[in-house]
Amino acid sequence: MSCTCGRSPTGKCVGWHKLSEEDYQNKKIAWETKQKSAEDAA
Repeated sequence: MSCTCGRSPTGKCVGWHKLSEEDYQNKKIAWETKQKSAEDAA
């Protein structure tokens, strides 16, 4: 299912639309860190 809230890092709904702004920012940073780690490991 596609995401229309603009918060999903993948374009697919991951449920981030219901997070507070603070929780969203924390999730976003964690996701970006995980992606960077995965790229570095590859």
